[in-house]
Amino acid sequence: MARNDLKLLGAWPSPYVMRTRIALNIKSLAYDFLEEQFGTKSELLLKSNPIYKKIPVLIHDGKPICESLIIVQYIDENWTNFGHSILPSHPYDRAIARFWASYIDDKWFPALRGVAATQGENAKKAATETVIEGLVLLEDVFKNCSKGKKFFGGDKIGYLDIALGCFLGWLKVNEKLNNVNLLDESRTPGLYKWAEDFCGDSAVKDVMPETDKLAQAAKVIWAKIRAQASS
Repeated sequence: MARNDLKLLGAWPSPYVMRTRIALNIKSLAYDFLEEQFGTKSELLLKSNPIYKKIPVLIHDGKPICESLIIVQYIDENWTNFGHSILPSHPYDRAIARFWASYIDDKWFPALRGVAATQGENAKKAATETVIEGLVLLEDVFKNCSKGKKFFGGDKIGYLDIALGCFLGWLKVNEKLNNVNLLDESRTPGLYKWAEDFCGDSAVKDVMPETDKLAQAAKVIWAKIRAQASS
């Protein structure tokens, strides 16, 4: 891997941190992973991201870059001669990819989180239905963007693959812990096969958490979230 002065502040269960790690792997960039503990914020994190105080933060030559999708774009634009391009080459295709990445973050993932974090059967049912409706919608997006190829980005993992794929571990955890079937082969066959290809890609395999390990972390995280919501 190419050696740069790169440090990544993050935590292994975080899907947003995973986005950065996949992008760094695609570009074959070596980096130091500085683990943050859930519920605490290191002095370096507070100094590097004083506005949001959140992970991930990529520190390149002493300069911090914050917010996961911004970091992915920075990596792609700064190391153009490394690996393959992550963002689509055409401006319209880039705009479409960014639009659906925003949808995933603003609409779809909050619903997925709500399947586990909300209390009450009606709330869980509503969140589950929203997640499934979103996946059906994203099935059509996949067909349009992939043009019959393996990934949203074509033959190789691209921007929208990273934006959605980072949540696959949490999707599996929700299915396991809540006994629900979210990503169904008969309902969304394209996304189902895409998920298999994404998780098996060399840029993803070593940073995708094991479902059982992630499930244990999720129980702790969700318990704290519920406690905060009820206090």
